[in-house]
Amino acid sequence: MGKLSDILRQQGTLDTIASAWDSTDAAGEYDVLPKGDYVADITKGEAIESRTKGTPGYRLTFEVVEGDQTGSRFWHECWFTEAALSRTKRDLSKLGVTDLRQLEQPLPAVFRCDVKLAIRRDDDGNESNRVRRFDVREVIKPEPDAFAPTPTPQTDTAGGAGRDDGGKKTANGLFDETPNRDTGDGGTF
Repeated sequence: MGKLSDILRQQGTLDTIASAWDSTDAAGEYDVLPKGDYVADITKGEAIESRTKGTPGYRLTFEVVEGDQTGSRFWHECWFTEAALSRTKRDLSKLGVTDLRQLEQPLPAVFRCDVKLAIRRDDDGNESNRVRRFDVREVIKPEPDAFAPTPTPQTDTAGGAGRDDGGKKTANGLFDETPNRDTGDGGTF
């Protein structure tokens, strides 16, 4: 194993990194954001399990986009327990989630939100942020990837067996937002 200076010198970055090291302040310890109102984007959603009991949930990642805390992140967990399910459905419905299967896919957009943030203190005195409320202000659809492969049209040789609503099958096998007349299912994101 070599020395860091040898690696940086070989890459031609020793002086650049050394200069940046000398002029950069160390980051502070992890802090909670002050309680209050924020404008933040939901940038990610992911399935989770609680560390202690393995309770299933879904975590939303928020990133502040305005004000002094721009760039700071906080999280909101939605739990799939009997006690929390009504709040989970309320919060996820703000993102257009009407079916659990939708959570198998990445979020289809960035959701700009008005967020009311509080501070929670646990039994040991540790503080963390808690989302008291959020309301979607704007849905920001991602720009199409110019380098993404173009999908090849799929032909249904069975004449749409099992579907009489004209719904189109997506690449992941789920159907688009065309409602199914038989069940009233609103489809995927």
